[in-house]
Amino acid sequence: MDIRAIAARALGPVIARKESLNTALPRALEYCQENERALLQQFCYGTMRFLPRLERLAKHLLKKPFKEQDQDVYALVLLGLYQLLEMRIPAHAAISETVEATSQLNKDWAKGLLNAILRRLQREQDELLESLSEKEAFNYIHPQWMIAKLQHNWPDHWADILEQNNQHPPMTLRVNRQKTDQASYLQQLSDVDIQASATPYSDVGIQLKTPIDVSLLPEFDDGFVSIQDEAAQLSSDLLDLQAGQRILDACAAPGGKLCHILEHQPALDHVTAIELEDNRAQRIQENLQRLQLNAEVIIADAATKDWWDGVNYDRILVDAPCSATGVIRRNPDIKHMRQSEDIKALAELQLAILQNCWQMLKQGGRLVYATCSVFPQENERVIERFLKSQPDAQHLAIEADWGIERAFGRQLFPQPGGHDGFYYAVLVKDQN
Repeated sequence: MDIRAIAARALGPVIARKESLNTALPRALEYCQENERALLQQFCYGTMRFLPRLERLAKHLLKKPFKEQDQDVYALVLLGLYQLLEMRIPAHAAISETVEATSQLNKDWAKGLLNAILRRLQREQDELLESLSEKEAFNYIHPQWMIAKLQHNWPDHWADILEQNNQHPPMTLRVNRQKTDQASYLQQLSDVDIQASATPYSDVGIQLKTPIDVSLLPEFDDGFVSIQDEAAQLSSDLLDLQAGQRILDACAAPGGKLCHILEHQPALDHVTAIELEDNRAQRIQENLQRLQLNAEVIIADAATKDWWDGVNYDRILVDAPCSATGVIRRNPDIKHMRQSEDIKALAELQLAILQNCWQMLKQGGRLVYATCSVFPQENERVIERFLKSQPDAQHLAIEADWGIERAFGRQLFPQPGGHDGFYYAVLVKDQN
């Protein structure tokens, strides 16, 4: 099948908010020739990255919206607009091949419409873009509700956050200290002409100058390194892991932080990982197997106790479900999938998981709360609400040179060529 038709079929249900790009794209890649996979990913990620702008432009160019059964044609329109505005493909090729893809979708009736829309953009691009430039969502390439919320929450940082969300993220590795160290693996990369540097905050982090296929990484299959953003690597140090401890990783998929815990302190007594969804739990098992690590993986709800054996934990990591607004550059469909009303519901879920897991923590134990969100409503305000309701909980200030210190916890924003947006808070349970 034509690559643009494959992309349109993948994008259709994502644009309709029926599934995420992480679900749709792997399925689409199976229909794609090996040498076209990178282009397919660029089509899909790029269209979703620029979707707020593309949709406003499409609405301006279309006389009426497409019917539900023609979302693949609408996706093809957006893909065509994206190619003309953001890619180096010659305009005549982008237009002709995108129009021709309608045949692959069995939508020949749309050829004339698609051709007219794309050729109008080609002729009138400057005028069309200028006519829409007064709209914030068009300029910042984010939904208006998200722009307004960031402006309110972070008046000194909102524009930088939006700018970084629209960039391509770096590729960062986490070294498995049971098999090598940061300096040694940097040398291995240098030996095979892969340019990389040590991350500034994580002593097991390495950032590649240019993203590459994992198959090119030395000894990747043998578990020497994993792919993990630097911000996510900070959790193990915050847990203050000691030999002989019992550890709980709530909401553990896909298992990056769990595996880092096991690499960081191999002499732990027992590690439990909780994950609600069976397919995501499978990803945990795959990561454990590649890295030759062991943990008890339980498919259960971290907001309940029916899976718990009643033995308290020394350390708990609550990597709570969140809006993922700190990792938009890695998952650009978040701009489209996430809705304003989701944030309140997520904050309630986060508080429920936190309150539930707190009951499983030993006296004197430590709990690290984490999200990949940049909204205080999911972060410091959840911790503030929790502390007011839990008299035996104490907030422990994080002494670090990363992020911004808040009244509760520290907030990281996505950085140019650096780490993602993230939030951490550390809580300790009173001894008495």
